Amino acid sequence: MILSISLVLFYLLMPVLLIYLVHISKTINKIGAVVMAYILGLIAGNIGIFPRASDSLKAILGGKSFLPHDQLTNYLADGKILQSDMTVNQIASIQDMIMSVAIPIALPLLLFSLDIKRWLKLAKEGLLSLVLGVSSLIIVVVAGYFLFKNYIDESWKVAGMLIGVYTGGTPNLAAIGTALDVPPNIFILTNTYDMVLGSICLFFLLTAAQRIFNMLLPHFRESHEKVKLKKIIEESSGIDNYLGMLTRRGLFQLSKALGLSVLILGTSFGISLLMPKSSQTAVIILLITTLGLLLGTIKSISKIEKTFQLGMYFIIVFSMVVASMADLRSMFQIDFLHLFMYISLVVFGSIIVHVFLSYLFKIDSDTTIITIAALTFSPPFVPVVAAALKNKEIIITGITTGIMGYAFGNYLGVGLAYFLKAF
Repeated sequence: MILSISLVLFYLLMPVLLIYLVHISKTINKIGAVVMAYILGLIAGNIGIFPRASDSLKAILGGKSFLPHDQLTNYLADGKILQSDMTVNQIASIQDMIMSVAIPIALPLLLFSLDIKRWLKLAKEGLLSLVLGVSSLIIVVVAGYFLFKNYIDESWKVAGMLIGVYTGGTPNLAAIGTALDVPPNIFILTNTYDMVLGSICLFFLLTAAQRIFNMLLPHFRESHEKVKLKKIIEESSGIDNYLGMLTRRGLFQLSKALGLSVLILGTSFGISLLMPKSSQTAVIILLITTLGLLLGTIKSISKIEKTFQLGMYFIIVFSMVVASMADLRSMFQIDFLHLFMYISLVVFGSIIVHVFLSYLFKIDSDTTIITIAALTFSPPFVPVVAAALKNKEIIITGITTGIMGYAFGNYLGVGLAYFLKAF
């Protein structure tokens, strides 16, 4: 019992510390709370704090995360496993429980504040670029799947995750990883390569992209619709601001939002029981996304402050848990080179295809760049890239693209994954 309580407190409180450190340290702020959670989780899971499963337990688990306590007790009585394996199993059960709850709770909270109708009115001109960006991503992910499917374990799941991470960032990656039951090692490695390659891509977008794309695409046209940007800029730049959540008013409002999120989870779980067991998790994720979007159209819910930040807290919790489950000693025993090549193809290949399609449809260079940034890195990076482009008007298109990616990335990722599984 003490172990269980201590582990739960570690996973729930450490993200709070990380968020605090992000606010007080410019260096940590540049790294980000999610990345710090991965680093801390990897350290905690690989320095000997958690006991390792014996070979006999690994054989008994057969790919499962853990077994019921009573069943494992019988194995211990028969001498088939070690006493330390009981602790390993207990830790794994707690980790699995937190992972199973964190993402379904986070998703509605992330979606409550996303006013889809408003953003559609503000940035109609950017929707074509969004369609071209998503189409480019699908083309390259599918092509890469057939190129590498014989070299990457469960490559159809990786394909689904790549759709998610390049339409909505870490939240969609985590949601699709949960829906498809992706092994922790593959999830961590996919996310790690994404961060490495993504940093190279972001540097390119912030520096040379505009000059290069201007040679191929039309320049940003002055005829773009003018709108008041002050509120848009304030909202987009405040996405990472967690201050005010622990005030009396903030706690009261967020408790209501959290209650709604739990209610959505319960409703989605109940409906999923009507479906085949093999598809229940995917159904839960998609239902949660749908109900979260629908409730987000209700003004009294969409106006609750800091729901996005509360959702990101649960994403940080998830990140720490899944990272602590990864065994670095065995992580690189899988054929990681082909996975790295697949992700590289998706990151840079989708940009090339997107630029080509923008050329065909005469989309300007700034709109193309901000769409790539929003899909690849999510809305918090939009103001940064817009500042590098010296074009604040483009923030509207970027925020719209990022929001639409959050909203529909889960559908695309899960749907494409199961489609590719048939081949």
